[in-house]
Amino acid sequence: MHDPHQSLTHLTRRAILSRAAGGLGSIALGSLAGSEFATAGPSPAGWPGVIHPFHVPPRAKRVIWLYMAGGMSHLDTFDHKPKLAEMNGQPMPESFTVGQQLAQLQGQALTCMAPQHAFGRAGQSGQEISRIFPEVSARIADRIAIVRSMHTEAINHDPAHTFMNTGSMISGRPAAGSWLWYGLGTEAQDLPGFVVMVSTGRFGQSQPIASRQWHSGLLPSRFQGVEFRSKGDPVLYVNSPPGTSAGRQRDIIDAVSRLDTLRDTTVDDPEIAARLAQYELAFQMQTSVPGLVDLSDESAETFDLYGTRGGDGSFAANCLLARRLAERGVRFIQLYHRDWDHHGSVKEHIEGSAGEVDRGAAALVEDLARRGMLDDTLIVFGTEFGRTPMAQGNGRDHHMKAFSIWLAGGGIKGGITYGATDDLGYGIIENPVTVHDLHATILHLLGIDHTQLTIRAQGRDFRLTDVHGHVVHDLIG
Repeated sequence: MHDPHQSLTHLTRRAILSRAAGGLGSIALGSLAGSEFATAGPSPAGWPGVIHPFHVPPRAKRVIWLYMAGGMSHLDTFDHKPKLAEMNGQPMPESFTVGQQLAQLQGQALTCMAPQHAFGRAGQSGQEISRIFPEVSARIADRIAIVRSMHTEAINHDPAHTFMNTGSMISGRPAAGSWLWYGLGTEAQDLPGFVVMVSTGRFGQSQPIASRQWHSGLLPSRFQGVEFRSKGDPVLYVNSPPGTSAGRQRDIIDAVSRLDTLRDTTVDDPEIAARLAQYELAFQMQTSVPGLVDLSDESAETFDLYGTRGGDGSFAANCLLARRLAERGVRFIQLYHRDWDHHGSVKEHIEGSAGEVDRGAAALVEDLARRGMLDDTLIVFGTEFGRTPMAQGNGRDHHMKAFSIWLAGGGIKGGITYGATDDLGYGIIENPVTVHDLHATILHLLGIDHTQLTIRAQGRDFRLTDVHGHVVHDLIG
């Protein structure tokens, strides 16, 4: 009878070479073998990262990305345009739009639409911010850097999301969070290195957010983001089925791991190692996640700061949970808020959308600062594209030529505005920033040269910034 353990001495040439090169699979499997599939010792769910040493001195340890999904209008939020107000209802000058790509306004009469809300000076820095963000204005204006010169290559939602997350409009590339988990590992041994949360508002067209936006793409699947929820079960399908004890679950994982390990010795497939790591992480999360979402250790002051007691599925609740994830060492935390697609009723609806995120975003920055964590946590508050200065009825159409974001913490200069658009907010006239530049800057702040974090696949090297990207040093303090 064939002894399956004999396969340990019958490695294929491919497996031998791969192990000799210290591939991803061998690292993870070595951790398993060293622990005899037990919970004691180094966690097979852990990953040390491939960046040793850092390429540049890091300023941040982690990223929290507050993603305003749907296309937040820069003209009504962070890019003040008095000239556009003066031209309200007048024809849009053809010099701006001739030969330009439009989304849903092709062939229509184009008229200027004024900013729908007043702007005001905020903080000692005098940042110009729309009045629909009173909390951001009053509490963190001097901590944020507003970038008014972002632009993108995609004019529709899904490819724009994909481009913002992966650096490509083509699905299948790793998300930024996957790249960071792969490159730097995570300090959290019992939680994923990349966590995603999604909240849905009441004032915009809530475009769907596909899970491929946090996929690992060309990287092994262990690096894909894991979706958490602040309402109901925090993580779907992570708990043991009814009637199954933790000990029994441990036995099942060990048995499957042994079988997968035997198979890996002959084929050396990195996805087998990824599967083993995912099994182990899921088992550990059964213990870690309940403690994470148990907010009994939070003070009444903290609940008042965020305006939530958690567990309600709101953006603010997700912000509070994001801070707790950051405390536990999660590398990349991404919060989507689906409520910014304002093709109609932009005046009322953008005020409503801003009201859903204003307090939570300001609270998160302030809370991290109070705890001494803002200096090594990079906050990104952004969207996939902007909105047209031309009216679409009483709303605005998609616009890829210009939009605004803000950043805080993690080495960012506070209280500054970078870049500028023209008088109507249509195009960029000063310091343009591409999505690739944003990615390069994020990686730089975490100690990574964006040109050196690569993976070989399909006969060439891939990276988050593709063959583009420049670090925006003017944003760094």
